[in-house]
Amino acid sequence: MQSAWIAILGTVGTVLSTFSMMPQVWRTWRTRSAADISASWLVIALASMVIWIGYAFLIDAPAIVLVNVLGFIQSGSILFIKMRSRPAALQSR
Repeated sequence: MQSAWIAILGTVGTVLSTFSMMPQVWRTWRTRSAADISASWLVIALASMVIWIGYAFLIDAPAIVLVNVLGFIQSGSILFIKMRSRPAALQSR
């Protein structure tokens, strides 16, 4: 029974972590702007997710892998839009 609770806890954590970024992802895609989001934060978040994915594989924790893969996709989407919507003056540098 204890392993069922652990699985439930991992699943709920995965769902909440994934859905926590959805409003920002949706707003960014809808407005095609991420000007108010820090690129440094996004890069650090992406790097941390890669490290968490590696760690989760090493300890055989699929819930941690899943939540970080989904988070990576979401953060990567925001960074992609941020880089595409930069002002023309910054793109030519």
